[in-house]
Amino acid sequence: MANEFPQTLTIAGTDSGGGAGVMADLKTMQERQVFGTAVVVAVTAQNTLGVQDFMALPQKLIDEQFASLAADLKISACKTGMLADAAHVHGVVENLKRYDFGPLTVDPVMIAKGGAALLADDAVATVRDELVPLADVLTPNLPEAKRLTGLPLDDKEEMEAAAVELQNLGAKNVVIKGGHEATPDQASDFVLLADGRSFWLSAPRVDTVRTHGTGDTLSSCITAELAKGADFESAIRLAKDYVTAAIAHPIAVGHGHGPLNHWAYNQGGTI
Repeated sequence: MANEFPQTLTIAGTDSGGGAGVMADLKTMQERQVFGTAVVVAVTAQNTLGVQDFMALPQKLIDEQFASLAADLKISACKTGMLADAAHVHGVVENLKRYDFGPLTVDPVMIAKGGAALLADDAVATVRDELVPLADVLTPNLPEAKRLTGLPLDDKEEMEAAAVELQNLGAKNVVIKGGHEATPDQASDFVLLADGRSFWLSAPRVDTVRTHGTGDTLSSCITAELAKGADFESAIRLAKDYVTAAIAHPIAVGHGHGPLNHWAYNQGGTI
C-alpha cells in the first residue's frame, strides 16, 4: 500500500560540497532506513574550505515544494536547517503551520563550520520568536544557544540554564551540543526533555578536522528515528551514537573541514 514506508523531510539549504545541509540530511536519512525528501530554501556554492556564495530561492517556489509533498507523500517527521533570512524563516513557519509533517526538529543553523554566516542577523529574532515555539526538538550548538538566549554558556551550569530558557521559549525537548566546548577529552551535550528529565551525553573527543555537517547529521538522525516511531529520548541517544561513529571513522575528502563518514555507524565503524 502507498505511503506505508517511513518518510522524512528536510527544509534547508544545499551544500555543493556534499558534506552538510540537504546533502548530509538525505545521506543520514538513507542510512537510517527512511525515505528522505527535501524542501530547498537556499542554494550554496560550498566546499570543505568554506561557503563562497549562496542564494535563497523565491518564496513562491518554496511554497510550491511544500504543497507538492503534502499532496502526495506522508511525511512522518521533519527538520529545518539553513533558512537564510527573516522572510524565509517566516515563510517556512507559515508552511509548517499549514501542513502536518509530524514532529519537528529545529537545527537553528547560523554559521557554517568555516565561519560564513548562513542566517542574517535580523533573522535570529524570527527564529527565536516564530520557529523555536514549533520545535519538538531543538538542537543548537553553543554559539547558537548563546545567540538565542543571550546567556554566556561558559560552563555546564550555564548550558543547563540555557536549555531551560529555550524550553521557556516554547521548544519541547532541547539538545545543546557541546562540540565547541574547550574540553580536551570529551564532547558533551546537554539534553532537557519535555517531561523535565535531563541528562548529559558524552563521547570521547576525536582530534580531527573532519566534522563538517555534524549538526545537520545529528538533527536528521533524530528526525529519521522519530519517523520510525522512536520516543524522543531514544532518538536523541541514537543520534549521538551515530554522529560519534561518523566522526571517529573519518573519510579523507577535501582540504578543509571534511565531511563525516555517514555510513560508519551502520557498518560497525568500517569503511
